[in-house]
Amino acid sequence: MMSASALRAQLDAFLDEYRSRLHDSLEGLTEDEARRRLVPSRTTPLGLVKHVTYVEGVWFDQAITGRSYEEIGIASTPDRSFVLERDDTIASVRAAYRDICETSRRNTASLDLDAVVTGRGERFLWQIHLHMLRELAQHLGHADILREQILAARCLGQKSTV
Repeated sequence: MMSASALRAQLDAFLDEYRSRLHDSLEGLTEDEARRRLVPSRTTPLGLVKHVTYVEGVWFDQAITGRSYEEIGIASTPDRSFVLERDDTIASVRAAYRDICETSRRNTASLDLDAVVTGRGERFLWQIHLHMLRELAQHLGHADILREQILAARCLGQKSTV
């Protein structure tokens, strides 16, 4: 049986792997490509990274600290978290994501997986870890597909948009 500390280390390693891959999903894309809409929703490569910044803020900040969206500096709804502002760039969105991931690590560092947090209702920290793994894995899949479409269109000299 795996010890609690070994389980925590494994969950944290998975989180960091997915975080890194989402961050890196924008690597080599132009600003226009990163903003390209290839599906009817607001989902774009850059918007996905902005959205997971929001998700980190909700679950590893608000759920633990009880701080408001405004205090954290994130959108007020999941849908709004995909909205790209004129001044959002690959560099700025990636930097915000790196910063909030570091905040997530700090907020959880001293907590055991069975710690109860109350910022968004009572939950065990392990529940938040599992929820975040599901969120990040899902959005990493989206990012992989969008990136593949963009790179394929680049190779074919096309500009695919919806």
